[in-house]
Amino acid sequence: MKVMRNFLDLSTPAKRFRLVAYWEAVTWAALLVAMYFKWVLGHTEAVQIPGMVHGVAGFILFVVVALVTAKQLSWDLKTTLLALISSVPPFGTIVFEIWAVRTGKLAELSAAAANEPALAQP
Repeated sequence: MKVMRNFLDLSTPAKRFRLVAYWEAVTWAALLVAMYFKWVLGHTEAVQIPGMVHGVAGFILFVVVALVTAKQLSWDLKTTLLALISSVPPFGTIVFEIWAVRTGKLAELSAAAANEPALAQP
């Protein structure tokens, strides 16, 4: 339960960015499932709601939060463009978020990841 509470903590720009990046990926997944129903099973109306949710609550929200985070965390132009481009391919926002944590671009999330002990190798 503590992990979920930490994930939903929106107290910093990095934490807000992480939540929205994962939300964008979830809406992508819903849209991909809806596209299967539309193109394979012939239910043309299947993409209406998931498409709108992904477009507004996924893509547009991610772009706005990425730009705000870029300003608040003083990202350079390259990092900002990578964040924006990551919203185009499915699940790209998750890949970007993982990269940003590993490279120190997400403030305290990067610091916490650096302080965690490495996973034990068998």
